[in-house]
Amino acid sequence: MTSILQCIDCAQQYPIHSVIYACQACGGLLDVKHDFDAGGLKITRELFDGRLGAFAAPYNSGVWRYKELVYPGIDASGIVSRMEGNTNLYAMPRVAAFAGVENLFLKHEGENPTGSFKDRGMTTGVTQAKALGMQRVACASTGNTSASMASYAAYAGLQGIVFLQDQQIAMGKLAQGIAYGATCIQIKADFDRNMELVQQVSQRLGIYVLNSINPFRLEGQKSIMFEALQQLRWQAPDWIVAPGGNLGNSSAFGKALLEMLEVGLIDRMPRLAIIQADGANPLYRHFRAGFRNFEPVNARTIATAIKIGNPVNLQKAIRTLEWTNGLVEEVSDEQIMDAKAVVDGAGIGCEPASACSVAGVKKLVANGAIKPGDTVLAVLTGNILKDPEATIGYHADQLAGITPGARNRILQADDDIDQILSLLA
Repeated sequence: MTSILQCIDCAQQYPIHSVIYACQACGGLLDVKHDFDAGGLKITRELFDGRLGAFAAPYNSGVWRYKELVYPGIDASGIVSRMEGNTNLYAMPRVAAFAGVENLFLKHEGENPTGSFKDRGMTTGVTQAKALGMQRVACASTGNTSASMASYAAYAGLQGIVFLQDQQIAMGKLAQGIAYGATCIQIKADFDRNMELVQQVSQRLGIYVLNSINPFRLEGQKSIMFEALQQLRWQAPDWIVAPGGNLGNSSAFGKALLEMLEVGLIDRMPRLAIIQADGANPLYRHFRAGFRNFEPVNARTIATAIKIGNPVNLQKAIRTLEWTNGLVEEVSDEQIMDAKAVVDGAGIGCEPASACSVAGVKKLVANGAIKPGDTVLAVLTGNILKDPEATIGYHADQLAGITPGARNRILQADDDIDQILSLLA
């Protein structure tokens, strides 16, 4: 077997087809560990470059193009894929000028099939669910996970079940879960409690959990880094900056970067900065306290995708920060929405949580952590249409506690050509 499950704390190992999400010996989080030397295929830049532009499955996917690094032992006929990934990397001078750096690249994961990076993890998670013979899959969600899981479950012929909180759910995300046919249960509890409930219910009913506590989810999300670094011609940037909620992406990024170093795809480790909203900042507080005595928070932020107070991937994210000499910063909702307006105004757009990356770069430049001459890769996690209410509210100046710094007012006119000409003059 080319892959196993391994505890990140005690190194206890389990067969790859075990239906477990934590170590049965110590309760630690699990990694999927691959033997990259098995099978005799040498992993090189040329291997993956040669697959660019492929029409045939599985290499037409921006996840499965890197199959040897994601899930080498899975039979290609069992892969559940919607050609996810293949997202663009944008060089954005206007956004770079706002952030205060000379070289800023935006990796736009909102260009995935359901509009967020979650599709990269869901293709691997649902593929594993099929390999295990599961009929039902479930998740707790602030929105993007449910949209992606519902889509991939329906596509694979599985029943999706979503546990949703009863407030602050962006309609663009809830609509997707319903449209794709998932069973949606709205519970009077926040995301962190729903995360507990979905695990308890799934254990009793034999349902497969597809939150990022599932290590196969993170294997797919690693491909964000594989693809972005391939788009940078395998030259590592100085910084990678990403939002932090449940900390699945930052955990996956660290694992991806370490594995790329191991097989020789890159020759140095970039630094990672994880950006949290200041109303949902448990990792930031823990980082500032030297990782002593972690305390969850009651999360509150307009960036609903990262409104999480007790992230399940905490220990993996801490490991990533150690591997990359990384840091954690917080930004306000106003800073998030101002950065979002700049990204939107540059013509590519993003949901609020995505804008944490750009707001974080700006703050880290201001405090001297990132130098203006550094090359920065910032990850945008979701599509602009995920939360249209926040966008309209910002530009209409209707968001409590936020003074829009880059407002695009809607102009008003009567049915009068002279009045319209006057406005446009």
